[in-house]
Amino acid sequence: MFRGMRRFKQQLTEQECVDVLTQAPRGVLAVHGEDGYPYAFPMNYIYLDGKIYFHSAKAGHKLDALLSDSRVSFCVMDEGYRKDGEWALNIKSVIIFGQMKKIETAQETVEIVRQIGLKYFPTAESVEEEIRKAGAYVQILELSIDHITGKLVNES
Repeated sequence: MFRGMRRFKQQLTEQECVDVLTQAPRGVLAVHGEDGYPYAFPMNYIYLDGKIYFHSAKAGHKLDALLSDSRVSFCVMDEGYRKDGEWALNIKSVIIFGQMKKIETAQETVEIVRQIGLKYFPTAESVEEEIRKAGAYVQILELSIDHITGKLVNES
């Protein structure tokens, strides 16, 4: 169903993919947009227990697209590194294909919002304050992974 990686010598292990997903601050989520056009946009996220979670508003283009097709692609890359004496970056990237669904329960929504907040906000207190202010307006989306690949690319 999914293609194998053509440059398999550059393929990351599953653990290396998880490491990139755990450490990267954001990625690009792509959905099947209106009139057949892809719709891709940067998203903050958190990787928990083999799934990816996103926070969203409760309405908008992204949710409309997901209503008609829950299949998505999500791409993440690290900051890269340079080997001593080289100019080119070595970048690890991960591409995920999967199915997106809304989280419907308030309890699960708050817990995942809390986990996302702890990744991005400076203090636990600021996370709790944000949940009190905006928690009722948040939609959590859960990406179940159907296929994952990762690759190390040298820019030279």
